[in-house]
Parts: sequence; C-alpha cells; structure tokens
Amino acid sequence: MPDATGLELLAGDIRDAHEGAVLDAVHHHGQAAIVIAPEVIREVLELLRAKGYRNLMSVHGLDYYPEEPRLGVVYELLDMDRLDRVRVKLRVPTDAPHVNSVTPAWPTANHQEREVYDMFGVEFHGHPDLRRILMPEDYIGYPQRRDFPIGGEPVLFTKDHEGDYTRGTNEHGAEGLR
Repeated sequence: MPDATGLELLAGDIRDAHEGAVLDAVHHHGQAAIVIAPEVIREVLELLRAKGYRNLMSVHGLDYYPEEPRLGVVYELLDMDRLDRVRVKLRVPTDAPHVNSVTPAWPTANHQEREVYDMFGVEFHGHPDLRRILMPEDYIGYPQRRDFPIGGEPVLFTKDHEGDYTRGTNEHGAEGLR
C-alpha cells in the first residue's frame, strides 16, 4: 500500500487531471483508498494504470444502509513491480445505481461487475453482457443489500407432503417415513 504521503500524491495527480473527481483519500490500517465521483471511474483507473497499477484484482459491492448514497463499488488495483495496492471507491444512490463499466479496458472486471449487479443492483453501463450470474434471471431483489428480507425461500421436506408418506415405526421401534 502506498503510505499516506504516496496516497496524497496519487490523489493529487487525479485532482490535477480531473477537477472534482477525488472526494476523499483515506489511509487507514495500512490500506490506501481514494474515494472518487462515479462518473470518472474509467478515467481514474486509466490514470492509475499509467502510474503502474496495471492489474485489477477485484471489484466488490457494498451497502452503506441507511446512508445515501447507499451503494458502493470498490476496485482494488495492484502494482506488481512494487507489490503495492490501492483501492478506488465510489458510491451511487439506490434510485440511480449507475456506473460506467470498466470491462472494455479491464476484462477481469466482467464477471465481478455482473456479481455486483446481481447481488446489489448496481448497473454497469457499457458492460458487454450485464445479466445475473448467481441468481435466476427471474429472481426479484438483490440479496446482499442490507434491507433484503432474511429467510429466503422455504425448504420443503418430505414430512411436509401430507398424503405422500405416512409416519410410523419400523420393526425396531424407530420413527420414520414408510
């Protein structure tokens, strides 16, 4: 991770290239993160690529419920030469959860953006195949959001099918289905 000074230098380079893009730069517990405006994600990642962060290691979704903007996306970049990581974070509101896809420039983001879409409902504009990846296509809702109802679908056991089976005991006195 870049130290606090290195993080501020990176954030300064982004500010110089894109006015208003950097909302915050946080160095916490040895981890560096730059919080940016969502509309400049492609440009910021390209600038960081030019600085040596050529590997997109992961794309994650977050839910900051009950705060707004509520939904977050985190991009973790790696500089293999210096073994240095930096996170780029952005947040979008639930009523307009739109971010530009970085998949055209970073193919490793393909399935990760689909997972964030599937679990949190963030839509990635320009994604080549944005559809559910874990849940069925007709599933309603986003299971990783904090306000998603807990419990899911009921599991039907054979004991719940009256008339299909009868309860009784076997020759050893053990209860079970016959």
